[in-house]
Amino acid sequence: MSNGLQRLRALVCDGGGLLAATVGNGSAPAGEPDHAAAAAAGARVAAHRDEVELAVSAVREGHELHYGRPRALLIDDPDLALLAGDRLYALGLERLAAVGDLVAIAELADVISLVAQAHAGADPQLARAVWDAGAAAIGWGTGPAVEVAKAAARAGDPQASDALSNAARALSGSSPK
Repeated sequence: MSNGLQRLRALVCDGGGLLAATVGNGSAPAGEPDHAAAAAAGARVAAHRDEVELAVSAVREGHELHYGRPRALLIDDPDLALLAGDRLYALGLERLAAVGDLVAIAELADVISLVAQAHAGADPQLARAVWDAGAAAIGWGTGPAVEVAKAAARAGDPQASDALSNAARALSGSSPK
């Protein structure tokens, strides 16, 4: 289990309230990349790795509350899950703002919007590629290939998933794990 996810659970518990009562011990399905650890491994974020890992974990958990299978917060009510997901998006972005990482904030904002688009289009392969490219861009910095691939995704290009995955590998030197 990722350090970021463990820290997220502790942070939610420490905050008390309704969300603290939902903290669980779920784990990511086998073979699913740990995007938080991948983002935190990059040279661009060396000065604040722990905050990046926590922030990306929070946003990823928010994503899972909206679209998938959450690991840190176990919420059966779909309305509460949606609100909790939004809260975790805000928490992740807030943590990055506190360390002044505007690049990571912009990348996560792109991840949030492009993943929403992918899910609206019932394209889980695109959603995963967006996460892969987002994690790589947070950790190593973006590049022209990532920006072109994100524009392709916004335009609905069916090759966008491959372009994002290739850009992620080129930035990080491998596929995020």
